[in-house]
Amino acid sequence: MPTDPASGAGPTVEAVIRHRLSAALGGWRGSLEAALPTLAFVVVWTWRHQAVPALLAAGAITVVLAVVRVAQRQSLQFVLSAALATGVAAFFVLRSGRAEDAFLPSLLKSTAFGAGALLSVVLRWPVMGFMVSAGDPHMAEDPFGWRRDSGMVRVCQRLTMVLVGLYAVRLAVMLPLYLASKVAWLGVASVVLGWPLWLAAVGVMGSILVRGSTPLETATPGQGAVTQGEPGHSSPRGTR
Repeated sequence: MPTDPASGAGPTVEAVIRHRLSAALGGWRGSLEAALPTLAFVVVWTWRHQAVPALLAAGAITVVLAVVRVAQRQSLQFVLSAALATGVAAFFVLRSGRAEDAFLPSLLKSTAFGAGALLSVVLRWPVMGFMVSAGDPHMAEDPFGWRRDSGMVRVCQRLTMVLVGLYAVRLAVMLPLYLASKVAWLGVASVVLGWPLWLAAVGVMGSILVRGSTPLETATPGQGAVTQGEPGHSSPRGTR
C-alpha cells in the first residue's frame, strides 16, 4: 500500500490536503504588497489628518509596487488586488469624508466571508474543499470530486471552521475600533490581523492536518481524489 510520507502509514486525507494547499496558497510577498498601501494611508493620515493625501500615498505605493513587478517581469496579481482594495477604500472615504471608512470594506468583507464560510459548513459544502480542489491538477475535469470522499468533507469542515474563527477575531477587534473612529489603531489592527493572523490560522490548520489520519477512500477513474505526484498515488487509476 502507498504510504503517507508524514506518518509512514497508509494514504490519508490530511496528506492529500497538505499537498494541494501548498500548491494553491501564495507566499509572503503578496501579503506584504497588500499591507503596504494600508500602512502608507495610516502614516500619512496620522501626520496630516487629511483623507485625500493619505489616499494618494496609498495609491503611490501601489504604483511603485506595480512598477517593481513589471520590471521583474512577474505577475501583477497581488498588486492588482491591492490596487482594487485601495480604490474601494478611496470610494468609501471620499463619499463619507471619514478616514475610518477606509477600513469599512475590510469589515464588510470579513462579515460576508465569515458568514459564507459558516454557511458552507452548515450545508456541508465547506469552502476549504474548493481551496483544496484548486491544488488538484484535474480540477477542471472534475471540480467537485473531493465531495465524493466523506473523510475529505469532514476534514475540510474542520479547516473551514478555522476560517470562521479568523474572520470572527477580525470583526471582534476591528468593529469596536471603527465605531470609536480610532483610525491609527485600525491601521495597526488591519496589518496584524492580516498576514500574521492568517499565519496563525494556517498553523492551526497544519496542526489538524499533521495530527489527523483520516483514511483516503479509493478513487475511481475521473474522480480526481488522488493524482500523479500526490501522497497516496500508486497507479494511473486516479487519473484519466
